[in-house]
Amino acid sequence: MEVLVLSDITLMPFLKWAGGKRQVIKYIRKYVPHKFNTYYEPFVGAGAVFFDLLPENAVINDINSELINVYKVIKYSVEELILDLKKHVNSEEYFYSIRGLDRDKVIFNSLTDVEKASRTIYLNKTCYNGLYRVNKSGHFNTPFGRYKNPEIINEDLLREISEYLNNANVVILNCDFEEAIKNISPNDFVYFDPPYDPLSETSNFTSYSSLGFSKDDQIRLKEVCDNLNDKNIKFLLSNSSTDFILDLYSNYKIEFIQAKRFINSNVNKRGNIQEILVRNYD
Repeated sequence: MEVLVLSDITLMPFLKWAGGKRQVIKYIRKYVPHKFNTYYEPFVGAGAVFFDLLPENAVINDINSELINVYKVIKYSVEELILDLKKHVNSEEYFYSIRGLDRDKVIFNSLTDVEKASRTIYLNKTCYNGLYRVNKSGHFNTPFGRYKNPEIINEDLLREISEYLNNANVVILNCDFEEAIKNISPNDFVYFDPPYDPLSETSNFTSYSSLGFSKDDQIRLKEVCDNLNDKNIKFLLSNSSTDFILDLYSNYKIEFIQAKRFINSNVNKRGNIQEILVRNYD
């Protein structure tokens, strides 16, 4: 694995994301293979693992089209994005006017990719607990966060990420996870961080796209892992430590880790929870 060192600034996620891996990155890094050709991450989210590894060759993907648009805009139009971000203000009235743009398809479709990316970052930085959540119609519906001084824009970080995305060989996709790895080869490595299996029937309050991620999708992902294993392709997977997931991956190596979760509609349900890392190699 080749690692690019761009500057003294360490890259980090530019968004706050439910299930983000920054605070468990030391556990994940421990199990990442020392050598591989291309890094695949089909559920990239805010990219904590991706930005920690800085692979020279990578394929990143997410089903969330607004999120992937942000990655592409940062890569190709970062200065225009920075300029547009400067127009936003941290007020409740303004927040709901920006949030409501996706309720009108004509208005929303008239926005440029830069304006859409700017909107996504702004809402993420100013909404309640940084939670990206949409309803079944695909409308962003997280309420205003009431933060006194949120950091809506980090110019240095955005420019550093843009530099990395342009200097490395990074393919950015917006498709189903199975489609995202269709060109994977035996010497490549894939890290799966899917929407977690809910710990209870009432805990699955978030949705990152209008499509959701069901138990059937979890089973399909396991079948994809089996197919990779049959081809001797290494995979690492994160998920919740539910009986369903533990049984599903019982034929693979499972490591239990403790993670702190800060995003939940119920304050009392935030804190330490047990997660698992699944892999098919020593």
